[in-house]
Amino acid sequence: MQEVLTAADADASPRARLARFILSTPFQHTVTGLILLNAVTLGLETSDSVMAGWGGLLLGLDQVLLWIFTAELALRIYAFRGRFFRDPWGIFDLIVVGIAWAPASGPLSVLRALRVLRVLRLVSVVPSLRNVVEAMLAALPGMGSIVLLMALIFYVFGVMATKLFGDVMPEQFGDLPASLFTLFQLMAMDDFGNVVRQAMEHVPLAWLFFFPFTILATFVVLNLFIGVIVESIQTLREQREGAGAQAAEVEQAAARSEAHLDTQLLLQEMRALRAEVAALRAATPVREGS
Repeated sequence: MQEVLTAADADASPRARLARFILSTPFQHTVTGLILLNAVTLGLETSDSVMAGWGGLLLGLDQVLLWIFTAELALRIYAFRGRFFRDPWGIFDLIVVGIAWAPASGPLSVLRALRVLRVLRLVSVVPSLRNVVEAMLAALPGMGSIVLLMALIFYVFGVMATKLFGDVMPEQFGDLPASLFTLFQLMAMDDFGNVVRQAMEHVPLAWLFFFPFTILATFVVLNLFIGVIVESIQTLREQREGAGAQAAEVEQAAARSEAHLDTQLLLQEMRALRAEVAALRAATPVREGS
């Protein structure tokens, strides 16, 4: 959607001028401010005391903002036409705003609770947030090996935990699914101390099992995920910088080509003018002799 409009397009039609207005910084800042305002109103609607005193105003303001977002989407569709539907962020905005128009009653009334998704439009409006999300999505293929490694670690330690602590801690390690769930809690540092202490009451050397697992699952694998995402962000940034540099080179080359063409045209006009002057000088004696 953030395509560069050429000089010919910029002056071609009102649609092109509208596209330039939509991509302008003041317009984008206005949309961002309205999204933040909508986030505040949606949060206030969760308070019973606030709704008792200001419920009508908040609901009315929410409806006005919804109409504004709908009009903004309509302007973008009119300005960019097919390019809007080729942009994933445009489709995302269309879905989010469309959900907000779900009826308040009937089978689709549950979708009204998803109105808060409008706040996520900040991701599509703020370039820095959009870059992070795009980098995370680009990193998903590279995370496959890390996910497989984590699955292997969980399976191995899950089987070991079931055999070691299944009899003494049946609630946490009675079978493989329970062991995997408990290990996931330990990876998230949820009640880590109590589980390990309880295990050490029955098996004093239980820490020799839980500490290596925590180090592998929490620190090593998590850092691998972070490393892949950071590398993806860096790669995306380099690609965009390279594309920007290439676009600048193309623009400079076009400017040089245009300047060279202007020079050639000027030289041709000078040659033609010299030829005309020479012809006039050659014709002058003939007129005097006659």
